Amino acid sequence: MKFSSFTLRTFTTLHTWVGLVAGFALFVAFYAGAITVFHHDLPLWQAPHAMEQPAQTLDDAQHLLDGVLARHPEARRHIGMTFPGAETPQTVAYWQDAKGTWLFAWADHVDGSPTPPQAGLAELVNELHYTLGLPVAGIYLMGVVSLLYGVALLSGLVIHLPRLAGDLFALRPGRNLKQMWQDAHNVIGVLSLPFHLLFAVTGALLCLMFLQMAALNPLVYQGKLMAALPTAMDTAPIRAAAGEPVRPGSLAMLHARAIAVATDQGLPHFEPAYLKLANAGDANAVIEITGEGGASLGPLGAVAMDANTGQVLHTQLPGRRDANHATLAAAYALHFGEFGNGAVPWLYFALGLGGAFLFYSGNLLWIESRRKRRQIEQGRAQVNMARATVGICIGLCVAISAAFVSVQLLEHLAPSYADTGMRWTCFLVWGGCALWAALRAPSRAAQELLWAAAMVTALVPVAHGAMTGQWLWTSALRGYWPLFWVDGVALAMAVGFAAMARATRRRAHHGDPNSVWADNRRATARVP
Repeated sequence: MKFSSFTLRTFTTLHTWVGLVAGFALFVAFYAGAITVFHHDLPLWQAPHAMEQPAQTLDDAQHLLDGVLARHPEARRHIGMTFPGAETPQTVAYWQDAKGTWLFAWADHVDGSPTPPQAGLAELVNELHYTLGLPVAGIYLMGVVSLLYGVALLSGLVIHLPRLAGDLFALRPGRNLKQMWQDAHNVIGVLSLPFHLLFAVTGALLCLMFLQMAALNPLVYQGKLMAALPTAMDTAPIRAAAGEPVRPGSLAMLHARAIAVATDQGLPHFEPAYLKLANAGDANAVIEITGEGGASLGPLGAVAMDANTGQVLHTQLPGRRDANHATLAAAYALHFGEFGNGAVPWLYFALGLGGAFLFYSGNLLWIESRRKRRQIEQGRAQVNMARATVGICIGLCVAISAAFVSVQLLEHLAPSYADTGMRWTCFLVWGGCALWAALRAPSRAAQELLWAAAMVTALVPVAHGAMTGQWLWTSALRGYWPLFWVDGVALAMAVGFAAMARATRRRAHHGDPNSVWADNRRATARVP
């Protein structure tokens, strides 16, 4: 397939500028997104004593639910709760108070806390992934960025389509570093294109869902979208409270009933994960129990029942969903890798790091393509882009690792300040790295921040072992694999950052002197 030179120039320009506009946000989303693969493991890593506590039972969950409903009348309107299981050994209840603030409760802590137990680190990484850490507006910003991301992918495909077969596996290391970076950028981008298109589409769908609803409301629903929304999004029907108090059914009965219904519908391995209960203690109480239904794309399914009698009201189970629920389940599962066997999370982890590399290398290629090759002094735009790339991208790596280290220290020294202190540490370190890069020559800042990333990331397993006694080898011997893999990946990434720092130093001293990445002192010494 051939395109005219004008078409290729147009799409090259589009690809370049869309990539630059969205690149920094996408680097944050992909680097943090790679770490969210361990989202279920991070609470255990943050407070590993939970792994040594006896597993909770349905009786414990019933005791927690009764305690919350008795102490917090506003929770009777609508409350959610996790069931004890492998991923959530400790049952947690959550609801909104009269002011709309989410509160959480767990065993022996039924007063209500604004933060869930030991989940601060996982939530911070997840917020960086889908909101860049920005409240409210961040999620819509990432939705727009996802759309730009899709444009960059399609324009990149048009650029490389004519020479796809020849360039697909071309990786030419050597003295021409720009060619090597270009090859690596192209190979990773093309090979992972289906996954990146998937991330772009599902990211836009999930982040801009409410804006899509607002647009469809007058066009499709004649202004009645809010009335149709519960049916499209939830499984349980909406029932107004009858004002008649009744004795509710037990969690054990409802739990067993949900499993029996799923088994009758062809899902013998249905495992309840969490519930949503509305109008608790009322004659019109409704419960929706969601769980995993086996190997499928979008394995989560739900059974809605009368919370007092266990009568089935509706189901949305894998293989038996309507179009709305099937689409939402597939979008969520595809975006977060919540399907398949144990190899899928590691594939998503690699794709996340590969995506971060795409946007980092894209900035480097833009800088190199505009470099003045016959003079030492480079343009202000190239220097500023280099500083921003180093400060924002490498600075984020340092900041997230610093959050991991700080949360371990604070959990040991001041547990009540662990979540708040970790967040302050992350954003202050990130801002400090960006400021450092703005004040230093790009080559020096890159080396220094990469070494900082290596050292701080290497401290992650050290801080974890020192504060909890769960060293890397101890976790392996005890079979605490979630802890082992978090520490092991941190150690491997520390080695990777150190290798990048050494490579950056070699380039600064032995690469082209007419580059923003050259050591300024060496370049100045060569001026006649």
